[in-house]
Order: sequence, then structure tokens, then C-alpha cells
Amino acid sequence: MEKDARPSWDSPVEFLLACVSYAIGLGNVWRFPYLCQMHGGGGFLIPYLIMLFLEGLPLFCLELAIGQKMRLGSIGAWTAINPYLGGVGLASVMTSLYLCLYYNIINAWSFWYLFNSFQSVLPWAECPINSNRTGPIEECELATPTQYFFYRETLDISSSIEENGGVQTGQALCLLLAWVISYLFVVRGVKSTGKVVYFTATFPYVVLLIYLIWGFTLHGAINGVKYMFTPKMEQLANPTTWVNAATQIFFSLGLGFGSLIAFSSYNQYNNNFERQAVAVSIINSGTSIFASIVTFSIYGFKATINYESCLERTRILLLNTFDLAEDKITMDTVFEWIERLNATYPQQFAEISSKLETCDLEKELDTAVEGPGLAFIVYSEAIKDMPLPQLWSVLYFSMLLLLGMGSMLGNITAIITPLRDFKFLSSMSIELLNGIVCLFCLLLGLGFTTTSGSYWFTMFNDYGATFSLLFVVLVEVITVSYIYGSKRFEKDVEDMLGHRPNWYWRIMWKFISPLLLITVFVFYIVNYIRGGTPTYQAWNKELGQSVVTEYPVFGQVFIGLLLVSSISCIPLTALYVYCTRTKRGNRRRQLTVSTVSAEGLAP
Repeated sequence: MEKDARPSWDSPVEFLLACVSYAIGLGNVWRFPYLCQMHGGGGFLIPYLIMLFLEGLPLFCLELAIGQKMRLGSIGAWTAINPYLGGVGLASVMTSLYLCLYYNIINAWSFWYLFNSFQSVLPWAECPINSNRTGPIEECELATPTQYFFYRETLDISSSIEENGGVQTGQALCLLLAWVISYLFVVRGVKSTGKVVYFTATFPYVVLLIYLIWGFTLHGAINGVKYMFTPKMEQLANPTTWVNAATQIFFSLGLGFGSLIAFSSYNQYNNNFERQAVAVSIINSGTSIFASIVTFSIYGFKATINYESCLERTRILLLNTFDLAEDKITMDTVFEWIERLNATYPQQFAEISSKLETCDLEKELDTAVEGPGLAFIVYSEAIKDMPLPQLWSVLYFSMLLLLGMGSMLGNITAIITPLRDFKFLSSMSIELLNGIVCLFCLLLGLGFTTTSGSYWFTMFNDYGATFSLLFVVLVEVITVSYIYGSKRFEKDVEDMLGHRPNWYWRIMWKFISPLLLITVFVFYIVNYIRGGTPTYQAWNKELGQSVVTEYPVFGQVFIGLLLVSSISCIPLTALYVYCTRTKRGNRRRQLTVSTVSAEGLAP
């Protein structure tokens, strides 16, 4: 396909919104708050913002520049830079494919929860009745209604990854719906995507703002917000805090997937990508902090309710044990009465000591929940206790859907754009090619709707992208700075923007960002090796909770394949190009020798 025949965004605003919609996803809502909670609340913001300027912003700008200069997808762009590096783009496409396979199952879960939000009583608000109609299901009572609904009603989860009960119809239909909508969003390439992003990039902010206003009216919400902005400065001495800050910036901006290169390849040649890179990076990080304030207000509400429920149970236990008047002990004086009764009636108090719970608000707030557990359990538990829970549930899961769909636009584009650059596919209609890609991902993604599917989801989520993306982006920045050449790249930027990159970009691209990436990459490998046998959380039906379980041998082998399958594209492609060129060179030499011999023998 000719470069000047390439479609383009109707305006720079569409490109900006597409990048915002892609970069701002579920990670902003569930992973960033989890990391804040795990690494000392407001103290985590310090390394996070430092890593934004040392790593995220320079690499984001670099990928936009490459796409806009080459006007090709990831495979074509890196092949144009150096034929031996086409595997970098291929590795990005494979990683995006892995992400597409499992990411849309999250949207399927969101659809499931959204449809269930229209019931008169939210199905995760209380335990269902057992088959004998004698009381609630025991497994639900051992867990919680929200956990039971997610693990047993939504996932119908098996006891281990080795048990598989087949495809669940409800989840499969929700996944089909998610892929149909994804296809409609990208059916005509940037012409349809450019219109969709006006909605997917803006509506989540409306919902977050509504939740923020309402969240601050909830009982105990301020406890969560205070917790977030109360820094534990000792965490700054923890190297894991800095590495997690770096990886969060890295993945939140969507670096290495090829999506940014694909998006910017549809820009006008002189588009000011530098200004857009700064804007998107700041918007993305600002959204993470904004979403965390909303999340921690919900945390505060939930933790306060749990804490006060614990105090109430303790109060009633003391009243009944020591035969005190109902108004004798209040919620505010529970701890005073525990000390008083323990001192006055030590023998009687010792008899109930095993029944006393440890009520601690700080401990409730310290309980970190990551990923789907935060999105589908913690939020659901908070929503069921709100007035008009159906309304808040519909708003919340609609927001999750749009965040997920916005990211899917970039993931699918990262696959389709490089495919369109191949000559043998360029003649195929874009509607047909997009349909084939979406259908292929749907069929493979059905594996995640089986009873063991969530365990495979966890495996892909943990091992399908992290290692390969770190390696891909490390190769990218080294290639640009030291193989393609920093001076040559600076000249390309000047050709597009009318000025050379300033000192900040030059230092980051050539020195700081590569060193940071090498550090994070080595840290990831060391942690993986030291971690021993990989484990996952298996649902124990008898206990009504998740238990840490080692992956079986086939699971460990598959994890190994996930880790190396993408990055192996880089050396294998280089080897293929080398062998092809060597073979062609030998053939040319043979032809030359044959020609010379023939001319020498001629009369």
C-alpha cells in the first residue's frame, strides 16, 4: 500500500482522544490504587511521578515519532529502520494478540454484571438459598455474597486449573457480544475508531466524577482518602516500590504493544506528536490519581463498615457475657470496656478471649486487593450497601466497559495495522480483515469461558506481556539511539516538527531510559527465578476462599512458552533475514561466475 494512500485521522483531536482512550484503562482503576495501598499510600506517588518523567514520557514520545515518521505498523516500521529488526514489530503483534485473547473476557464479565444490575435485589447482595430451601448455601456463608457471585455464579470456577467443566453459555454469549461491539468499533479502521473515541475517552470521566461526589458523602469515605495521602516514607527505601512504579508507568501508557506506533502512523507527517505525548502522559497519570481518590473513598466506606460491624459484634458479646445494660457500652467505648472488664473479671474474660475479634480500621485499610478482585468484588460489596445500588452498579460497570473497550481499540489496531501493510493483505477490504482478526480472537478466547478459564486468564495476565514488553521496549530504545542513530533520529524529528529534540529528550532516549529498562528487566528476571515454582489462587469450595496452589507441570511449561514466544520473534526474524540474504548473495555470485565463464568461452 502506498504511503500517500494511507488513511488518516480526521483531526489531531481524534488521535489525541484515541491515545487517551487506549492508555486510560482498567489498570488505572484497579492496579494503580492497589500499588498505592501496597507501597505506602501517598509515598508511592513520589517514585511514580519520577518514573513518569524518566521513563514513561520519553518512551511514549519515541513510539509516536517512529509511527508518524515511517507511516507503517510496528512490523513495517522496524523493518524500515533495519531489516534485521522486523522481529521487534512481530513480537509486539504477538503480545497484542495475547492481550486481545484474554482482555475482552474482562469486558464479558462487565457485561454479565451490568445485565445483573437491573434486578430488584442485586444478586451479589445476599446469599442464594440452598437446594433444600432450608437456608443460604453454605459455601456462600463461608465466603461472602460478593465473592460467591463472582467465583461461583459468574465464573462457575473449578477447584483447579486441571479441572475443566466446559464452556459456560452465559459467559460465552457475553464474550461474543464484547467481540461484536469491538468489531463495530474498528470495522472501518481509523474512520470508525476516530468517532468512537469521543465517547470512550470522555464518558468514564463523567462516571468517575459522579462517583467522586457521591463517594465523599459515604460514611467513612474520608478515612480512605486520608489513608491514600498519608505517606509511609520508609517505602521509598524499598527497591520494589521503585520497580513497581516504573512498570506501572510502562504498562499504563501501553508501551511496546505497537498500538501507539499504529495510531501515530495515521497522523499527518507534520503533526505535533511531541505536545500530544506530553498531554496524554499527564492526563493518564492524573487519571490514575483521580481514580485512586474515588477508589480510596470506596475503600474507606467499606473498611469503616467492616470495622464498625466488628465493634458492634464485640459490644454485643461483652453485653451478653457480663449481663450489662444495652446502653452501657457504646461503639466509642468498646476498647475502654475491654480493658476494664479484663482487669475486673480476668477469669470470666479469659473464657471469651478466643471469641473476641481484633477490630482495627488500619488493618482493614491495609487489606490490598488487586485486579478482578478489586473491580468485581470490593466495588460490588461497596455498591450493595449504597442507596439505589442498581443505579450505582449500572454506572460503574458501564464505566468499566468503556475503559475496557477503549483499550481494546488500541490492542486490535496494533494487530490489524501491521497486517494491512503486507502487500498480499492490502487488497483485502478492511472490513473483512478486521472481521477475520476479531473472529479468530473470539474463537481462541472461548477457552477463558470454561470453568478453569479464569486460571488461564491469570496465567496470561501475569506472564503473557510483562517480560516480552520490557524486552521489546528495551530493544526499541537501543535501536533508535545506537543502531538507527540518535543524530539521524533527531534529524527525522526536526523534519517533522521543524526543530530538533531538546536536551531532555536526548538524554532520556540515549542514557536514562535504557538504564532504567535494563534495571527493571534484570529485577524481573531475578524475582522470577527467586520466586520458585509459579503459583495461582485456586478456589476451595469447602473453605469458601482462595488458596495458593502451584501450577502443574503443563502449566509451568505453558508459562515458559508465554515468556519466550514473543521475544523469540526478534532473533528468529533476524536469523531468517540473514539466511535469506546469504542465500541471495550466493545465488548472485553463482550467476556472476556463470556469466563470466560463459563470456570467457565465447569465440
